[in-house]
Amino acid sequence: MRAVSVRDGEVVVEEHPDPEPGSGEVLVRVRAAGLNGADMMQRRGLYPAPPGAPADIPGLELAGEVVGLGPGTHRFRQGDRVMAIVGGGGQAELATLHERGAMPVPESLDWPEAGGLPEVFTTAHDGLFTQARLEPGEHLLVHGAAGGVGTAAVQLGRACGARVTATVRREDLRERVAEFGAEVIAPEGFEARGPFNVILELVGAPNLPTNVKALATLGRIVVIGMSAGAKAELNLGALMGNRGRIMASMLRARPLEEKALAMRGVERNVLPLIERGLVKVPVHSTFPLERAAEAYEAFAGGGKLGKIVIEFG
Repeated sequence: MRAVSVRDGEVVVEEHPDPEPGSGEVLVRVRAAGLNGADMMQRRGLYPAPPGAPADIPGLELAGEVVGLGPGTHRFRQGDRVMAIVGGGGQAELATLHERGAMPVPESLDWPEAGGLPEVFTTAHDGLFTQARLEPGEHLLVHGAAGGVGTAAVQLGRACGARVTATVRREDLRERVAEFGAEVIAPEGFEARGPFNVILELVGAPNLPTNVKALATLGRIVVIGMSAGAKAELNLGALMGNRGRIMASMLRARPLEEKALAMRGVERNVLPLIERGLVKVPVHSTFPLERAAEAYEAFAGGGKLGKIVIEFG
């Protein structure tokens, strides 16, 4: 099979042996695989794949057709359309994954949308509802809302009945993010729109001191991104004063059972919204496998709304 490969910091397409499904696993012919910030970090040698995942094939999410079944599988059949979060290896023509780590693809989704859904919507749903316990009527702030997780979080927050404010640095993208149901503002001075019950931090440490000041009483900050930095100085007195909480979350390194639980939450609560057309998967652009390096450059260049997806023939 052919797969995107990372060699000395460069993205190339190489031949690899076809994988074989093990016990409880399915073999998937990949049709689309979304890019994520973790792929960019892995390319730079800063985020190695977890044990058991291919070390040199990136890709945390994929969508495709089941073409093989390992011993003991029972959830899917050959020909089923599935999408999944994987520890790595998603950007390949073939991938194996445990059947509990996969979800059915709604009929309303095409392959690029399905390939760009699992990681960002599972991350957003887990952060907002499992971690922060966002409730209807609360005020949600999403930092860095133009990306995949950001657009997912805005839509899920709005769908649950929360009031959503979103920061977007690029002025030309703000109106488009607002179409998902948020009040969209520049990052500077965001605290003036608070207080916020929940803050989803996708940008990183520079926002944290002001996030703490902008929290409502019993407010919660969930950190799931740190592209702008990993260290900050906090005023613990302010955090104590509003009885706030700071938590952080990461999907990639979680064991199978925890990932499966997170995806079951998406199946129950997110896929019905997608089937009803209430939530969408915005795809910024797609690239064929042969142009994978261009896809990575487009991701690194910024200025995108939603997902960049690699398609497989």
